[in-house]
Amino acid sequence: MDILKKIFFFYIDGFKSMKVGKKLWLIIGLKLFIFFAVLKILFFPNILQTQFSNDKDRANHVIENLTKIQR
Repeated sequence: MDILKKIFFFYIDGFKSMKVGKKLWLIIGLKLFIFFAVLKILFFPNILQTQFSNDKDRANHVIENLTKIQR
């Protein structure tokens, strides 16, 4: 357990003394936000919500497609 504390504090001390690295981590964070939040909205719409009016119909559709035998 002592080795994990040493590793943790090693990284914490490294991040505290960064100057350029903090800006780079900010850029990485913004890119991840854009990738997961914005692109998900644009390219992965909620099809079940647009095709079915209630949860029961959505659940039945999913069950039917999961249990369908593929040939």
